[in-house]
Amino acid sequence: MIFLELVLQNFGPYTGKQVINLNPKIDEENSHPIILLGGMNGGGKTTLMDAIRLALYGPRAQCSTRGNLSYSDFLNQCVNNKIDPVADTRIELLFEHIENDKPIKYRVVRSWTKNPKDGKDTLGILGDSDTWPDALVNIWDEYIENLLPLGISNLFLFDGEQVKELAEQETPPPVVVDAIRGLLGLELADRLAVDLDILVNRKLKEVGNSKDLANLEEIETRLTQQQEDYQTTGEKLETLKNQVEELEQKQQEAFDKFISEGGKIAAERNQLELQQDTKTAEIEQVRQSMCELAADVLPLALIPYLLNQVQAQGEKEFRHQQVQTSKDLLIERDQRLLAWLTQGEISPIQVDKIQSFLVQDVDNLYAKTIQIEAPWLLADDENLSQLDNFIYHLQSSKISAKEKLAILKNKEEEIHTLERQVQTAAAPEDYTKLRQALEAAQNQVVEAKANYETIRRRLAELETIIAKSKKELSDYTVENIKHKNSEHIITSAAKVQNTLKVFREKLTLRKLNKLEEEVKNCFLYLLHKSDLVHRITIDTKTFSLLLYDLNSKPVPKHRLSAGEKQLLAIAFLWGLAKVSGHRLPVAIDTPLGRLDSSHRNNLVERYFPSASHQVILLSTDTEIGKKEVETLRENEAIAREYLLKYDSSTRQTTIQPGYFW
Repeated sequence: MIFLELVLQNFGPYTGKQVINLNPKIDEENSHPIILLGGMNGGGKTTLMDAIRLALYGPRAQCSTRGNLSYSDFLNQCVNNKIDPVADTRIELLFEHIENDKPIKYRVVRSWTKNPKDGKDTLGILGDSDTWPDALVNIWDEYIENLLPLGISNLFLFDGEQVKELAEQETPPPVVVDAIRGLLGLELADRLAVDLDILVNRKLKEVGNSKDLANLEEIETRLTQQQEDYQTTGEKLETLKNQVEELEQKQQEAFDKFISEGGKIAAERNQLELQQDTKTAEIEQVRQSMCELAADVLPLALIPYLLNQVQAQGEKEFRHQQVQTSKDLLIERDQRLLAWLTQGEISPIQVDKIQSFLVQDVDNLYAKTIQIEAPWLLADDENLSQLDNFIYHLQSSKISAKEKLAILKNKEEEIHTLERQVQTAAAPEDYTKLRQALEAAQNQVVEAKANYETIRRRLAELETIIAKSKKELSDYTVENIKHKNSEHIITSAAKVQNTLKVFREKLTLRKLNKLEEEVKNCFLYLLHKSDLVHRITIDTKTFSLLLYDLNSKPVPKHRLSAGEKQLLAIAFLWGLAKVSGHRLPVAIDTPLGRLDSSHRNNLVERYFPSASHQVILLSTDTEIGKKEVETLRENEAIAREYLLKYDSSTRQTTIQPGYFW
């Protein structure tokens, strides 16, 4: 199993959507085990661990900040306090594992809002084909138990406080004890023992409460009577069915008569009359608006020819005025030219020729624009503009009048239709008779259906009773056999319990022997001091560690330094993870604790690169410092580095590439 990506959205101090690539692969051929995340205390390291646990286990997750909170309160606590309460909080964990000898990817998505409905989040599982396999969502708790059981998850997802507690106590804390029991398979044996007790108690109750066997003749007589009742009830049900069909036919006939003779329209008379009044008011409103049009310019639509003639005459006179003005300006210019020529050295004869040419040229230019008839309209520019606006307004009024006439016609037709409908309605006294006849037919149908349903239920009850009697008759011959089987199970259960006790003891010894050897090897490898401990044993009841030197003498735990105790605790967790047989990622929060420099170097050089195929380290700058991170880089142990940048003013954390150095 490999964690590939963790997505946080508005979770804890992480505002917005932030993505962490956890893939230990550098490229297709090279892979480094360590994903290093640096952050100061209170900057969100533990929140990342909680996010992984929460994504995998939901309400069952053993998150560090949950305490005794309910799941709903814990989800509310995880929502970023800077966002809109209706905004989504979301966690996504993409991981890969081998299924049927093929790599399979799943993206676990949990989302919720502040004060989530029913106190729950929404779970989705996105598969390789970007689809949501609903069947997997329904069995997710069972599925993840097969990949990373909750009982042993603390062997792979642990923090410095867990190591500190394990190092200082003589016996492991309950969390580690549960993981050990799950690893050794002891909880299965305990569960089997409990199930055997439950089975024995159930069989004892059956034997103790068993009554005398029923008389066979009495059962057969009762069954015969029940079958006769069933046949009689079936015949009655068939009769009622025919009666219901006849009454439904009569009801339909009454309804058809109610409709055809105007009963429905009579029932709707008030509504029709209201519609009639509404349409009449609408017609009056349209007529009033037409009167307003008639009081304006609309009557002039009766003399369109005169209006067009006036408009054309005005345009003609206006163009003539423009031409005359331009002609006068041209003559004035010619006069100035002749006066200038007269003052010059040009002879009078040439001046006369030029004058004659200019006069003839002007006459030729304006020959086509000579007014044939005298102007009679004498309108100026403003009057002509008003005339154009007036004619445009008249056209709009004509269009509006046509539209209102069409509306008026439609409204009148609607009123005529409503009048015809009202006229076809039945008289009040006839309507009452029709309605009463229809209601009576409907009541008869309802009563008949109720009787039919009662008999049908009775028939179903008789079917159940007959089936029960038949089973009782069938079981009569096997009752003695069952009685003997129950006694046999009770007798055998005691033997199985004794065998199970021996099995549990041998299983514990076998698994613990392997675990003891693995823990010793891990401890000596980390300690790099082979003369301190020669053998390690684990108590079969308390699971506490006992150390022995080369002379097989006990080595008291208080003789170990604080650093050696922590190394022993880490070796214990490392050994448990190895013996588990699960190839899973390891995530460590605050990994180095209070170790001195020599022990710290041992962990950096020996444990972190070898703890698993994927190791996620969450460290402060004083744990994995500049020297340690350079060592890991030189050994090509780090695949990716991130820095959890915490802003104390906003109390928000952002994830940035790189480490402290």
